[in-house]
Amino acid sequence: MAVIGGGLAGMSTALRLAERGVVVVLLEAGYCGWAASSRNAGYLSNELAGEAEKLRALYGSKLRNLTQYAENSAHFTEGLIGKLGIDCDYEATGNIKAALNPAQLKRLRHNAEILRDAGADIEFGDGADLGLPSTFLGGIFIRGGGLMNPGKFTAGIRSTLLGSSARVFERTTALSVEANGSRVSVKVPGGHVDAERVVLATNANTRDLTAGPSNVAPVFTSVVETEPVDPGQLEAIGWTSRAGIVTPHQILENYRRTPRGTLLFGTRRLRGAPAALGAREPDRAVVNDLINGFHQRFPSLNYLGAERAWGGWVAMTSFLPVAGESEKNVFYAISCNGHGLAQSPYIGTLLADHLAGDEMHDDLKTLWRPNPPKVPAALLNTALFEAAWAFDRVTDRFRI
Repeated sequence: MAVIGGGLAGMSTALRLAERGVVVVLLEAGYCGWAASSRNAGYLSNELAGEAEKLRALYGSKLRNLTQYAENSAHFTEGLIGKLGIDCDYEATGNIKAALNPAQLKRLRHNAEILRDAGADIEFGDGADLGLPSTFLGGIFIRGGGLMNPGKFTAGIRSTLLGSSARVFERTTALSVEANGSRVSVKVPGGHVDAERVVLATNANTRDLTAGPSNVAPVFTSVVETEPVDPGQLEAIGWTSRAGIVTPHQILENYRRTPRGTLLFGTRRLRGAPAALGAREPDRAVVNDLINGFHQRFPSLNYLGAERAWGGWVAMTSFLPVAGESEKNVFYAISCNGHGLAQSPYIGTLLADHLAGDEMHDDLKTLWRPNPPKVPAALLNTALFEAAWAFDRVTDRFRI
């Protein structure tokens, strides 16, 4: 069996197949974990992307099952950290969706009711009770999940994979995938891999393949890290919680503390994909906007300098991750829509167990479909993201 893609989904798929005694080859164009798997803000989230009200409208009776899937993914990945003994600075803090104005707080209160009805383990509270900085009025505390160093976590998965029976070929690009009857041929530079079945775990790069889902839009997200901050300065503004903080904007903002004593903040402004992805540093304009936004949210911390910035490509389809068999013997597991740190290892493992002969797990059934939802990639471009950014700034100003 062949797995294409060495991110968290691909590595987890190959690792589980190797554990099950399956002969497996993994192909990765760069090195395992080099892209969005390690270049993110480190939120292990047990929630789905998108507001609960929108999810209910889109998925109706499936919302309870989807909520359970998201909860299970966080628990699974927490367990994986312990099972593999990965030192990734993990803190089981939970995460908070926090409101900056009364209108956002009202929306979050309504969404909290929907999430409770769907079985989510949450608590709605005001900012002081949740240990939030005075910038935030209150919000939804989502129990379960937490924060980690994603680079260390991904490196730990890679180290375990390289020590397994899986054959890993880094710096090996899959040029094409062709299903031929009962076999699948993967063309690589200088030759090809002949496999009984192939798993595409290519996330944002899926659009460049000749097989698999075509409705995937790559989106670049960015993160900034400050210099160390005096904990007393955080206590002075009421920032006592160590949970990750996410806002309910059209394009979210996130803020978190790290074990290094620094602060991380990110997203806020997205970028659509050029013709070729490749490695990329965040746009200077995006980084400057993130810094300006941070200073606006926390004026007493505007003395803090930004020490570094990074980012990565994530795949967008709907609000959900998706898995399926796009053509005979060609399977895929992609698109966690910014929630891949928890969900990618889980969905990869579920898919591997199914391919190894197990009956399909209920959580995998919930996500299974021949192709992802058709969200035109043209609608997920930089111009649209800039419009959403502008709308968020208007809502900040007028509190709508």
